[in-house]
Amino acid sequence: MSDVDRGGFISKVIGGKKRWRAHKARTRELPASYRTALEALERYLMYCGPGGDGERAESMFEDLIDLFEQSAANGTTIREIVGEDPVEFLEAFVRNYPDGKWRIRERKRLTSAIERAAGESTGSEGISR
Repeated sequence: MSDVDRGGFISKVIGGKKRWRAHKARTRELPASYRTALEALERYLMYCGPGGDGERAESMFEDLIDLFEQSAANGTTIREIVGEDPVEFLEAFVRNYPDGKWRIRERKRLTSAIERAAGESTGSEGISR
């Protein structure tokens, strides 16, 4: 790896860590209930989340904390933020980002793959092994 390549790689890694640490510091400043809700939403996004590159995910997390900071400052309740269905809230939130559409593509890809697999297994029905 050349020095130029190494420098770019290191700045990406260190930049991301610094950004994440700053995000977590902001999270710690939230009132406890807002912090708990935000951390739960973040955990869901980590497992089921935005996909794409780290930059887009970081932007999404920053937008979420902006929302929670503003809501806490305005006295907006957690239910007023996320509604009755936090999963639907996050699904709608993710759809606001260009890469949120990856879920639609992946759902179609999954459905198509299962249909192909089912078709393949249908072709072998009645064949004993």
